[in-house]
This record gives sequence, C-alpha cells and structure tokens, in this order.
Amino acid sequence: MSRHVQITFDAHDPAALSRFWRDALDYVIPGPPGVDLPEGADPLAAWNDFLAKMGVPEGRRNTRSAVEDPEGQGPRLFFQQVPEDKTAKNRVHLDVRAAPGLQGEERMAALEAECDRLVALGAKRVRRYEPEPPLGAGHIWMTDPEGNEFCLD
Repeated sequence: MSRHVQITFDAHDPAALSRFWRDALDYVIPGPPGVDLPEGADPLAAWNDFLAKMGVPEGRRNTRSAVEDPEGQGPRLFFQQVPEDKTAKNRVHLDVRAAPGLQGEERMAALEAECDRLVALGAKRVRRYEPEPPLGAGHIWMTDPEGNEFCLD
C-alpha cells in the first residue's frame, strides 16, 4: 500500500507563504474543521475567528497554515512557523510542472510566462537553464517569498 505525503515548509509567516503557494499551484486553503465557508469567504480569516473562539492568543494564530489540491491529487503543503532564518540551499525542492509535454522554444516560452506570473506573486527568478538534449529539457530555478528553492519544469 502506498503512502500519502505532506510537504512541510519552515516559515516566518505561514499565512503569507500559504497564500503564495495556493496561487502558484491553484490549490486551496482549507477552512477550519466543522466550519462551512460561504462562496468567496477568506479561509485565513475563518481560521483566525476559529482560533480566537478556542482561546488561542492572537500572537499564536499564525503559527501554521496549509494548502491542498482541490482535486485531491497533489500533496498537501504545510507551513509551520520557526524563529530561525533559512541558512543554506534546500536539499529537497519542488519542481512545478509548468510545461508538461512541451519541448524546445515552446517549452521555454511556457516556462518564461509562468515565471513572470510567479514573480508577480512574490517569487524571485534565480537562473534559466537552457535545454541540453537528450537529457536536459530546460528549466528555471526560482525561490518563493521566503527563499525556498523550486524549479519550473
């Protein structure tokens, strides 16, 4: 039997990082348990209200957040608040599959368009890697708003 995985990110601002990855991946931020959110409601505001009713002090309400694939196919991403800064390159990173099936200039143009969209959301572009057939199709190395590396693939 296979296992489901959750990918956990250390973060200074879990809510902000969850908003970035929600928009980057077209994921959703789930609402609190037992709370029916009306269409268009802000799930982070609902979490704040939920935690306030549970007696969680305001300064502890942004210690964790998550995003989920609305179709249930991709892994859940979890963001936990930590005090320390990121100090080294990630040994594991996400590859965001932005150009599946495309090759050559068509692929790189699709990656560039996605890169522009993610930069507008707060990501930073690090470097473009050109296609090197037969094994290298080309990709763009980026970082999220807190400096976690990922690639557009």
